[in-house]
Amino acid sequence: MRTIYFITSNNGKLHEVQTRLSPLDIDVVQKNIGYPEIQAKSLEEVATYGIEQLRYRVDHPFILEDTGIFIDALKGFPGVYAAYVYQTIGLDGLLHLLDGISSEKRRAIFRSVFGYGDPEGSTHLFIGECEGMIGFEKKGTKGFGYDPIFIPEGKKHTFADMTTEEKNTQSHRGRALEKLISFLSE
Repeated sequence: MRTIYFITSNNGKLHEVQTRLSPLDIDVVQKNIGYPEIQAKSLEEVATYGIEQLRYRVDHPFILEDTGIFIDALKGFPGVYAAYVYQTIGLDGLLHLLDGISSEKRRAIFRSVFGYGDPEGSTHLFIGECEGMIGFEKKGTKGFGYDPIFIPEGKKHTFADMTTEEKNTQSHRGRALEKLISFLSE
């Protein structure tokens, strides 16, 4: 069995990744060690910087993940600042910013970047996206983060209404994770 560290404090993300990697005989070990996240325009820049900062502190291959939600009506906000917005104004605050905005203008893209690094200097990025819209209210009890307000395209329910397995088949993180799995399987 191989061991990969997942640098995260988010137990929801950990569960999603462990669910997908355990059949590959990969032991995903959570390391909540934190790393600086730069102010950047793209998730790729944030992930690459994080890998470079962690490479000297982690003695195993490791992954990290950064997510952003880009809302059309807010000109892409909160984007790479999704975690900060979630922590400061929360879902209620974001929904308040969208008061009076029609469903057509609530289009959003959820993006995820998994970064893989190892002590030898390898860096690989795996990107996934899921298009959808921001709902008018919070719905569902599963998931975490923006899951209660994000409705994937072609669906009537939020990510928070889906099981982990169902969400993984269509989510931004699930799509990026599929690319990571292909890489790890080579």
